[in-house]
Amino acid sequence: MRFAKKVQTMPREIALRDALNEAMSEEMRRDESVFLMGEEVAEYNGAYKVSKGMLDEFGEKRVIDTPITELGFAGLGVGAAMNGLRPIVEFMTWNFALLASDQIINSAAKMLQMSGGQFPVPIVFRGPNGTAGQLAATHSQSFEAMYSHFPGLKVITPSTPYDAKGLLKAAIRDNDPVVFMESEKMYGDKGEIPDGEYILPIGKAVVKKEGKDVSIVSFGKIMKVALAAADILAKEGIDAEVIDLMTIRPMDSDTIIKSVKKTNRLVVLEESFPFASISTEIAYRVQRQAFDHLDAPVIRVTQSDTPFPFSQTLLEEASPNVEKLVKAVKETMYLNK
Repeated sequence: MRFAKKVQTMPREIALRDALNEAMSEEMRRDESVFLMGEEVAEYNGAYKVSKGMLDEFGEKRVIDTPITELGFAGLGVGAAMNGLRPIVEFMTWNFALLASDQIINSAAKMLQMSGGQFPVPIVFRGPNGTAGQLAATHSQSFEAMYSHFPGLKVITPSTPYDAKGLLKAAIRDNDPVVFMESEKMYGDKGEIPDGEYILPIGKAVVKKEGKDVSIVSFGKIMKVALAAADILAKEGIDAEVIDLMTIRPMDSDTIIKSVKKTNRLVVLEESFPFASISTEIAYRVQRQAFDHLDAPVIRVTQSDTPFPFSQTLLEEASPNVEKLVKAVKETMYLNK
């Protein structure tokens, strides 16, 4: 797939929820095979108002409220994709989508291979992922590592309105199933986007801040933590390079390796459990491809290895944050005393 990006002279500032809305609406106007389904996406305008106004424009045959049956409507989406449509399936939270994982993993991800290439599954599964505050253990999990484990799925985690719109449009046009992970704490975040159409390539990381002393790699909503920590480090004379993965699978190893060969140090910031995580995979790839360039071991800053707590005090202790990231950077530079 070729991606053309039109550079506009008049950017607009909009919220991330509106960027997602624009991406879906533009693709639905462009292609009649695209439709949206999920809990409360139609009459209620979406649980987080991402689909606001779409029912009025596209009607009930293309913006479809579903029962609270994630496994059921995910399966309907897979069947529709196999028959030539391009569904967008919204989950109220990826925590609820555990019930739909059978259809995502055993049907959507594997159908092209199992059918000998006869049935592509062009479907997007999207919704909020990760912790959103005091929602306790069963509503605060991050699932990007789980879904990126399976061949056949593409996994995307945008961090800005600009990235969210461009990547969602690419995901809708992609012929493979895409897991698109947002955050309910990001829906109100505002950022500039071009006034015209643009599409961003899947599988390409972006250097959000250039630096020479240490590489920080992250993705999703805690990119704000990474950039805030880089600002603090800069005031102390430490020039951090910050990379936003944006796509977890396929992973852009080249951008990470190029950065590590320049800075000779790496800290990975991740909002998930440490065991069998995205940061684990990054650390493996770096030691495999850039071991001789490392001046210090790779350090990971992750969620604590426990179910997520409800208590605000424990929540702050269990979460990756700016202070922990700054400390990790100083550790990899041997500056901690």
